[in-house]
Amino acid sequence: MDPLDAYHLGSVPLGVAVAGLFVIVMARSHGTYWAGRGVVRGAQAVHEQEGAPGWWHVTVRRLETWTDTRSAQRGLGLVRRWGPVAVTLAYLTVGLQTAIFAAAGLVKMPYLRFAIASIPGALVWAVVWATVGFGAVWAAVSLFATSPWALAAAVLVVVLVVGWLVRRRLLRRAQPAGSPEVQAEV
Repeated sequence: MDPLDAYHLGSVPLGVAVAGLFVIVMARSHGTYWAGRGVVRGAQAVHEQEGAPGWWHVTVRRLETWTDTRSAQRGLGLVRRWGPVAVTLAYLTVGLQTAIFAAAGLVKMPYLRFAIASIPGALVWAVVWATVGFGAVWAAVSLFATSPWALAAAVLVVVLVVGWLVRRRLLRRAQPAGSPEVQAEV
C-alpha cells in the first residue's frame, strides 16, 4: 500500500499538500496577528475621539473582556517573555495558538519579526498535518465507518486520559505551596 493512500492523499503530491496547508496556516496566523493590531489601533482611536459610534464601544469592550481571559493572559505572558520564539512554538500547541498570535499583535511585535518567526512554525505544522494529522483524522473516520463501538471506545479512552490529566493539574494547584505532597515531588 502506498503511504500516501493511508492518509487519503494518494492523488495529491505531499509537497502540494504541505504547501497548501502552509499557506492556510500563515493566512490564519497573520490574520489573527493583524486583528490584535487592529484592536490596539481601534482602542486608541476610541480614546482619541469622543464621537465614535456606539457599536464600536461595545466591540472594544468585548475585546477587552477577551484579553482578560486566562488563555489570552497566558498568550500575552508568553509573547512578552519569549517574543518570536513563542510565535514559532505556538504552531505546535493546541488551544494557545490564537491567543499567542493575537497577543503578538496586541503587544505590537514588529511585523517582520512576527513573519520570520511564523515561517518555521507554520512549516512544521503543515508537515505534521499533511502526514500524521490527516492520517489520524482519516483513521478515526475509517474506524467509525467500520466499527462505531471501537471509535466510541477510543474516544472514551481519550476523554478519560484528558480528564485524569486535568484533575491531576487542578489538584496540584489546590495544594498549598508548603504541603508535603508538593515538596515530595520536587
